[in-house]
Amino acid sequence: MLLLLLGIIVLHVAVLVLLFVSTIVSQWIVGNGHATDLWQNCSTSSSGTVHHCYSSSANEWLQSVQATMILSIIFSVLSLFLFFCQLFTLTKGGRFYITGVFQILAGLCVMSAASIYTVRHPEWHFNSEYSYGFAYILAWVAFPLALLSGVIYVILRKRE
Repeated sequence: MLLLLLGIIVLHVAVLVLLFVSTIVSQWIVGNGHATDLWQNCSTSSSGTVHHCYSSSANEWLQSVQATMILSIIFSVLSLFLFFCQLFTLTKGGRFYITGVFQILAGLCVMSAASIYTVRHPEWHFNSEYSYGFAYILAWVAFPLALLSGVIYVILRKRE
């Protein structure tokens, strides 16, 4: 049982790291000397040094992506906190429903954010100079892992 709990905690912390990195790092769209993320657009030299960074536009869709990514982090942190609280207060045989629901909400938020970002950049789908960066891919990787973690929490029962 201890090994199972350790595995669940490691999975949850991995999801949190993926969510933090994908939200903070400036690599959602890369190419042609530019790197773009949720917060700023940066131009880089051929050696990789950053020359100029400008704030991203104030489009409503970008603000919704920012908000849902932040919500996913909040839900995931809250889920981890609730897991530890329920671990010590839940009666024997009880399930971790609240923890699972918040983790599933985190997964749905990150899916919504990545989906909105994908749909709102159609001009880059046809331009071979730009591609999606690793932070964007990490957001998509965090989505199934957060859902899996949430389902595991819902199924999990507390034992002695």
